[in-house]
Amino acid sequence: MRLDHLSFAAGPDGAAATAARLSEQLGEDFRDGGVHPRFGTRNRILPLAGGVYIEVVEVLDHPASDKAPFGQAVRARSEQGGGWLGWVVAVDDLAPYEERLGREAAVGNRHRPDGTELRWHQLGVRGLQSDPQLPFFIKWDIDPSDHPSAGASGNISLQSIEIAGDSQRVSQWLGQPIEHPLDDVDVAWVAPNGSPGISTVNFATTQGLVRI
Repeated sequence: MRLDHLSFAAGPDGAAATAARLSEQLGEDFRDGGVHPRFGTRNRILPLAGGVYIEVVEVLDHPASDKAPFGQAVRARSEQGGGWLGWVVAVDDLAPYEERLGREAAVGNRHRPDGTELRWHQLGVRGLQSDPQLPFFIKWDIDPSDHPSAGASGNISLQSIEIAGDSQRVSQWLGQPIEHPLDDVDVAWVAPNGSPGISTVNFATTQGLVRI
């Protein structure tokens, strides 16, 4: 199981301002990702080394944002002031997870500024809504060269994720032992100090270790 990306909900001043603050810490600018018409959201992305990326996502004044679980989740986190929304794992086949969770994956898409359409299926956002420590799942329906991590400078890499929560609960959700939930990123479990979910992400940058 591989980490695909991390989602960061924009603060009250929107995605552009939130991305600018993160860029100042990390040393590289985010790029415009585009609108998610099915979810009523849009994002800005920063590709990282190792085939992963960060997205800063904001909710739009759009009917889809009131109906789609992802739009609802983004709105709720932004109304709390913004911050880490969740972690997303890439899988080759969603069918086993659809069967285990008892629901079908949702179709997602967005058009990049150059007009390229990215399509995917995602599953598990309702789990994230009820318990923010839980990741959701994604299966991309695109050529690997179009993955949002493409074009990374290689100057920033994700070192580890610290998650406040219960490792056994996440183990049950993933359907596999939690000792090493991801193939490529270290996950540390910390005692919740408030709501569960991502508490800190550690990055290696040209400026040294950055904790966000």
